[in-house]
Amino acid sequence: TCWAPTGTISFAMDCDTTGIEPELALVKYKLLAGQGDAVIKIVNQSVPRALRTLGYDKEAVERIVAYVEEHGTVVGSPVLDESHYPVFATSFGSNNVLLWQAHVKMMAACQAFTSMAISKTVNLPENATVENIMEAYVLGWKLGLKALAIYRDGSKRSQPLTTKEKTGEGALDENAQPADRASVRKRLPDERPSITKKISLAGHEGYLHVGFYPDSGEPGEIFITMAKQGSFVSGMMDAFATAVSIGLQYGVPLETFERKFKHVQFEPRGFTGDPDIPVAQSIVDYIFRYLGRLMEHRGQSGARTIELPGDGVEQPADRVLVSAGAEGPPCPNCGDITVRAGSCHTCPQCGTSTGCG
Repeated sequence: TCWAPTGTISFAMDCDTTGIEPELALVKYKLLAGQGDAVIKIVNQSVPRALRTLGYDKEAVERIVAYVEEHGTVVGSPVLDESHYPVFATSFGSNNVLLWQAHVKMMAACQAFTSMAISKTVNLPENATVENIMEAYVLGWKLGLKALAIYRDGSKRSQPLTTKEKTGEGALDENAQPADRASVRKRLPDERPSITKKISLAGHEGYLHVGFYPDSGEPGEIFITMAKQGSFVSGMMDAFATAVSIGLQYGVPLETFERKFKHVQFEPRGFTGDPDIPVAQSIVDYIFRYLGRLMEHRGQSGARTIELPGDGVEQPADRVLVSAGAEGPPCPNCGDITVRAGSCHTCPQCGTSTGCG
């Protein structure tokens, strides 16, 4: 192809448009490659020159340019004559927009003066249909073009040039309220205190590693290593621990994880060999009941209490049934979950039986 400059080269050469392209918009934003969501605002520098050519004086030119910078279009300017609107028509925008056929016809007018194809994109609006795109190619063929590139506005998640400062998922909502708390990840230092706990549940063995922040003593990471490496349980526990660790480092309280995951039931389940938590409904259930007790013993989370209905006695919150899918009713003595023992239910914490009658 020929008829450069195109793309970034045109900006380096301080051109308002690329090749024989019409202006995308009088005010546009260019996404900077490798800079995340960073953009630069580009205002067409040919507008003042065109206005002077049309006979507007200095004061009128300044007023129109100021209007363009604020509104991104000349339409509605109290100074500009409406008959001059077509001079400032652009490819994209909500008004004063060139039809896509004008792009093709401009290329056809220039094709006779070059032996190669023209580097030019035919811009179609966001609401363009498949039929419109087919019509553009057919029209280009009829007019003798050697190549034709089509782009529908908004068809890509991000595009180098846009008429908005931010689009898509990164768009700024003027009515959005500021976040209550900044989502900043607080990583643990290279050296931090930690503990390692051996896990044994229904024949599955492994280790729970908990790392703490040195300044606050709060947990900031957990690792779960199961003995059967490569197994489904091992892989799921590894991924689960990573997700929980990231949540802790972003400020999610351990108590939130406790409320969500204590008493969750799935295999393997059964006896743990831990005198404080002799029976667990799953590995996840055991881990978060253990972490809750650990933090209470470390004096970090404090004793959280809740009143059980009907007895007026306050009980530790980690002994209250929180899962609707629990295997048995709450223990009438301590409020913990009970497990089936034959036709009865027995509390694994205090040993109370609900009776077999």
